Formats: sequence, C-alpha cells, structure tokens
Amino acid sequence: MADKSILITGCSSGLGADAARTLHTRQGWRVFATCRKAEDVARLRAEGLESFVLDVADPDSIAIGMEEVLARTGGTLDALFNNAGYGLPGAVEDVPPDALREIFETNVFGLHDLTRRAVAVMRTQGGHGRIVQHSSVLGRMSMRWRGAYTATKHAVEGLTDTMRLELRGTDIHVVILNTGPVTSRFRINSIPMFEKWVNWQTSALAETYRSHLIRHLYEGIDRVPFQLDPPAVTARLIHALETPRPRVRYFITTATYILETARRILPQRSFDWLVAWAH
Repeated sequence: MADKSILITGCSSGLGADAARTLHTRQGWRVFATCRKAEDVARLRAEGLESFVLDVADPDSIAIGMEEVLARTGGTLDALFNNAGYGLPGAVEDVPPDALREIFETNVFGLHDLTRRAVAVMRTQGGHGRIVQHSSVLGRMSMRWRGAYTATKHAVEGLTDTMRLELRGTDIHVVILNTGPVTSRFRINSIPMFEKWVNWQTSALAETYRSHLIRHLYEGIDRVPFQLDPPAVTARLIHALETPRPRVRYFITTATYILETARRILPQRSFDWLVAWAH
C-alpha cells in the first residue's frame, strides 16, 4: 500500500469526511479530500488533511483540481472516490427541466468528467487503479418524491456498468457502492434545492406534500429503520480499494439488501406496492 493516493469529492461532511479521515490514518494512503467551499477546505486542513477546492459542478474547477493532484503526486493517481452529490425532493411533475439540468451537472456530468480524467491518468501510469462511484439503492429502483435524484443515480449506474465492461482486461477496477439509509446531512442539504425549484403550494399534489413530504423534509427523524453510520460505508470502500479483486457492487445497509432481493423476485406491480407502502 506504500504511497497509494486517492482523490475524494464531497468531503465537507458525512460519508466523504469519514472516508477521508479514516483513509488518512491508514498507513500508505495519501488522501486528497476535496470540497466545494473554501471554508470546508480550511477546516479539513486544520485537521491535517490535504484538501483543496473542487466543485464537480464546475468543469474548470474539475480540471484545476485534477492538475493539483497530479502536481502533488508527480503525475499519478491510484484511486478516485466520486462521493459528491445532492438530492432534489419533489414529485417528477413539479421538477422543472432547469432543475434536472442542474442536478445532473453535479451528480452525473461532473462525476463523468472527473472519472474520464482519472481513467486517462491510470492508463498512462500502466493501466492500474480503482474508480469507486457512490450510487444508492435508488440507482437500482425508484421511490416517490425522489425522481430527480433517482434519475441521476440510474445514469451513474449505466455509465459505470458500461465502463466496467470496456475496462475488462486492464487492472483498472470500477466499483459501485449502493447505500441505503446512512447518517448524513443529505436531507438537510436538499432543503435549499427544494425551496429553489419546487413550487409545491400550486401543485396538484399540494395536500400530499403537506401531509407527507414537508413534514419529513423539515422535521425529519433522528434514525430510520436499518440506518447505519458513515464508518459502515467507509469499511466497504476500504475493501473495494484494497482487495485484489473487488466486487462489482457493494450493497450497504439491511434495507438495501431487502429491497434488492424484493426487486428481483417480485412482479413489478407487487414491488411498486411494497415501495409505496414502505415510503
């Protein structure tokens, strides 16, 4: 593991922050913990992490960030963990096209740009490396109110599965983490995007918003069934990075296993009923 380097996006809190801190303490990993905001970078630097700004919604920031990594390593990169992303709650019929364009810019286009750059580096250094994409259980199925986010994760799954096939025969492994409920600021961070884009008061579903989504979004609850904390995800990330033959995908949380199993064995309408009942 000597001198292994990893670039992680979305390290301001939650899963990205835990992954960066944990890998930083593991002998041999050099972690580049990136964030969108300068104040978060300063906080991570104060903790002893190598951190700099990388905004995956900004192509120029992506290019500069990768150049920074290569300048620090002498032109190499062993792993990329694409963790940055956000949610946009709301019924599909209430999500404007511009809102969909904006969330795809971060969750898909920025991820794809950074992935392409990382693969090019890995090919140049001899055809070895790890690409780990943080997807979701919603990359495999759908739930009400999460159509925009689900669409981005389905896109990431499609791109990643295809790239894995295209990289057969190399030592560049492409892995997906399918997480379920994990403790983070994801719900809280989605509120500004909901307020920016979704005019729920004029929606045909206004009463349903009021009785379901609004209460969940603004009040929330401390824990949900089967919820895990970020170290559970970091443990799977470490396995994906360090095992000689990583899995194609890692299902994380019991809820993810249950839903994946149900998706495979139930007729679609029965599965739809189950998801609607559970959510």
